[in-house]
Amino acid sequence: MSLTVSSIPAYPLLARGKVRDIYKVDDDTLLLVATDRISAYDIVMRNGIPEKGKILSCLSEFWLSYLKDICPNHYITCNIEQMPAPLNEYTDQLSGRSMLVKQFKVLPIEAIVRGYITGSAWKEYQKTGTVHGIKMPGNMQECQALEQPIYTPSTKAEHGQHDVNINPDQVISIIGEKYARQVETLSTELYIKARNYAMTRGIIIADTKFEFGVDEQDNIVLIDEVLTPGTYFAIAPADHADSSRFWEKDEYKVGMSQESYDKQFLRDWLTKNGLEGKENVILPDEIIQKTRAKYVKAYERLTGQPWF
Repeated sequence: MSLTVSSIPAYPLLARGKVRDIYKVDDDTLLLVATDRISAYDIVMRNGIPEKGKILSCLSEFWLSYLKDICPNHYITCNIEQMPAPLNEYTDQLSGRSMLVKQFKVLPIEAIVRGYITGSAWKEYQKTGTVHGIKMPGNMQECQALEQPIYTPSTKAEHGQHDVNINPDQVISIIGEKYARQVETLSTELYIKARNYAMTRGIIIADTKFEFGVDEQDNIVLIDEVLTPGTYFAIAPADHADSSRFWEKDEYKVGMSQESYDKQFLRDWLTKNGLEGKENVILPDEIIQKTRAKYVKAYERLTGQPWF
């Protein structure tokens, strides 16, 4: 069974994105529920991927713990027994897929860090030789590793809208110089630590997005889902896809596009059957199981633990 829509009447629903449902527990606390919904080409499929939300929630918990020495984060607990009592009534929905977090003032920036030139960065480079307006070396190839990771932020769009890629200098006018410099430094350090670790586990993290907030003491705090393959929902709230681009280290080849780590089976099936961008698509069991296996593989590779 998969959970595609949560229902927690004890608390107000703040947002329902492509993957996550967010509830307001109190003025300082949020409940994030990772459902099994899956989307492709900006469309949510009618049926979900069993346990996908649990896998992503547990993987995000792993990363938050691994990276906490670089930057404090919003994590409180994933243990329902440590959550407010009313939530015990919803164990069937929340167990393994919910995270209680502190709520902070969100900085309206997507902190994107790239270690490889791919996706929208590659498209821009082909046209102008730049990435987010940053001049890049000549004669680069698709998916080539960069000498040093680059910080390429974007705006945080309103719900249903699209982010806009911007030059790092433009961030100063949005959140101020102090925050802008801290976000750039922290996001780059977070990416480098995660990238280096993942490489030892056979996974390339080509690029990723981070979200940051500010606490009452004016400290920067890491928030939201962290370093999970392919699905993303910002607390802001805005809808997104592709939190982190994961590639197989052993299959990586410069000069060509790399196979997506999470949704390749789904995208290929949709395209083959003329369903790209169509609403109300029901996935066949074969695609569901192949896609689920990719999420399980990512979890087991990165954490070194078998999935339950």
